[in-house]
Amino acid sequence: MSSPEESSIQKFKYSTMRLWRDIWRGNPPGPVLLIIGLLTGVLMSVPLLYVIVQSLQAGVDSWMRLLGGRIPGLLWNTVSLTVAVTAAAIVIGVSLAWFVTRTDVPGRKMWQWLLAIPLVIPPYVGAVTYIIVFGPSGWMRDFWEMGLDGFMGGYPLDVYSFWGVFFVMTMFTYPYVFLISCASLRKMNRNYEEVARSQGMTTGQIFRKVNLPLMRPAIGAGAILISLYVLSDFGAIAMMRYVTFTAAIYYQRAGFDIPAASVLSLVLIVITVFVLWIESYTRRKNKFYQTSNSYRPPEILKLGRWKPLVTLYVAAIFGMAVALPIYVLVYWTAIGAGVGVIDADFFAYAWNSIQVSGMAALFCMVLALPLIYLKSRHPSVISSTVDKLSYTGYALPGVIVALGMVFIFNNHLPMLYNTMYMIAIAFIVRFLPQAMQAGEASLSLVSPRMDEAARSLGYPAWKVMLKVTLPSIMPGILAGGALVFVSSIKELPATLMLRPPGFDTLAVRVYVEASEALYHQAAPGALLIVLVSILPLHYLLKRY
Repeated sequence: MSSPEESSIQKFKYSTMRLWRDIWRGNPPGPVLLIIGLLTGVLMSVPLLYVIVQSLQAGVDSWMRLLGGRIPGLLWNTVSLTVAVTAAAIVIGVSLAWFVTRTDVPGRKMWQWLLAIPLVIPPYVGAVTYIIVFGPSGWMRDFWEMGLDGFMGGYPLDVYSFWGVFFVMTMFTYPYVFLISCASLRKMNRNYEEVARSQGMTTGQIFRKVNLPLMRPAIGAGAILISLYVLSDFGAIAMMRYVTFTAAIYYQRAGFDIPAASVLSLVLIVITVFVLWIESYTRRKNKFYQTSNSYRPPEILKLGRWKPLVTLYVAAIFGMAVALPIYVLVYWTAIGAGVGVIDADFFAYAWNSIQVSGMAALFCMVLALPLIYLKSRHPSVISSTVDKLSYTGYALPGVIVALGMVFIFNNHLPMLYNTMYMIAIAFIVRFLPQAMQAGEASLSLVSPRMDEAARSLGYPAWKVMLKVTLPSIMPGILAGGALVFVSSIKELPATLMLRPPGFDTLAVRVYVEASEALYHQAAPGALLIVLVSILPLHYLLKRY
């Protein structure tokens, strides 16, 4: 007969085990899987937490100095640019999606591919091409002075201004709305439009009262991606000599004013969280559904006399966002190749990019598997929290992630400070969610019963994951790795802040050489980045 103490201990153990099983809905994971997931989630959030702590410890003097001088101006520059670019990109993206998906514009199938290409051109590369063409010493300036300067006055364009940055960012972010809107328009039910037309509505009224409400989730998703991109961008903004929070953080860090950089980072984190909250709030308030019982694909509308004007509009956007930048890069690459720019140093920069990007892609693929398996097969508040922590770095600008890495490695891991491994780890923190999203899409197609059958044969959870699940979702994991690889090659602010002395990548060389107007040296690397970036575009177009 057991003593009262032993009985109470047994009751405590039983209640603890029952609570543990209830948390995991009767299916707790193995300890190895849980430990890997917890460690990964916590490590992904450490840079953000470190930046917040450092900013709160910056001191009253730093806060007062920045609140009285820098922060109001930076806040205006950042918010105004974000709002303006987001609004313009929505208008362009939705209109283009409507024309190439729902009308008989010539070459509509071809345009659906071509108009998505700006997504693979990094904005800082696009900024370089526009400076070459429209800058103070650009091609348009020469053309203006030859023919128009005499009777129309001085050259009117100033690319180094708010409107220059606005134009560049809009041209290379509208595809976020365009792609998602195209997918939404293709799935719309024709019956709704026919009912509206039977009530006497015109095509314009149907678009406003029927199509736009149904497209609102797609527009909102594209808008949040654009807003976060503008908030986090450094390369294009720095190239156009405009200063937002990201640029200011980088300059403060380069000037070794760490307290000021920390304070500015915290303000930018607050703005980012506010944008995410707005998106989440509006998504809850606006929900629209279509029934599929009587689904009919949408009809293609006739443009009639508007066809030439619409075709000109579509071609003009393509020309400014794709044809002109590609032509400029090819032109200067040919000049650079002619003078021997594509030499051993160029291939060394390319190899450096491949090294750190490949390392980040490999580790992201390895870490993504246990995280998505934990979330999908063992749903609970714990797995949900781990998943959200893993997305921390992806939702924040690379400059803040890099600043957190500087704090951590400089103070606690000096043996890795100023090494390429530090860059690779920053890429993992930034882009792990891309691998998770691709893998999660594949895992959603694999029935949990396959796992249950393997578990019934005595396989532990980790063995089921490796032997049963991994072979089934390998295409998605590899696609996620490709996305991480290409995103890492294009990443600029984190690489600039974390690179060791003498270690340059293609993105860094493009930025440095373009800043010094050495366009024949910058163009080959920029063109290579664009060509490599076609891989994720192919993945996205297949998905949407």
